[in-house]
Amino acid sequence: MFDKLRADLKAAGSHRKLEKPWRVFIRRETKVILQYRFSYWVHHSVHIPVLRQLLMIVALLWQRWNQIILCGVLIAPDAEIGPGLILHTAYGLQISPTIIGSNCTFNRGVLIGTGVKSIGNGCYFGPDCKIIGEVKIGNNVLVVANSVVLTDVPDNTTIMGVPARIKLPGGRNRKMPWKTNLRSNKNNGNLQPAESEPEKVTV
Repeated sequence: MFDKLRADLKAAGSHRKLEKPWRVFIRRETKVILQYRFSYWVHHSVHIPVLRQLLMIVALLWQRWNQIILCGVLIAPDAEIGPGLILHTAYGLQISPTIIGSNCTFNRGVLIGTGVKSIGNGCYFGPDCKIIGEVKIGNNVLVVANSVVLTDVPDNTTIMGVPARIKLPGGRNRKMPWKTNLRSNKNNGNLQPAESEPEKVTV
């Protein structure tokens, strides 16, 4: 549990530069991840009678606090999620029991429905997207916001649509810096878009 939790906190710190290291702990998304890791540990690693039951009560109450009061998030303790989990905006998020790889990012309103077979590594789920049915999501997949995925998605794919049928090559989106892309003009004080180097494309 602790190895995965350390990877989660490290991923959260690298996700937003201003929020590492101590500011990561005050994010509500971090509290949700802590609760999930604790619940998974209790359900799968604690086998001492009485202690197990007591800890399960604590895990259940903590889960209900996150679900009903804090931010409306429900991550099933039976879900097997790899290290590096990032909850970008944890509101209205539901993850049902399934297998999820490492370094995946979830935005608000995402639904990972019951019956989803597995989700690979390095996937990104945009706001309000839904994964429904007995589908398998490959590695390095980007699901565009508001998409509804009903079929399997291969590795390194961007998918969009309702239902999601448009599949483009290339998966996980390029990480953008958490800062404004403006610079001040020294002559008149106006803000102008900062010049950036063209992105190199390899063929």
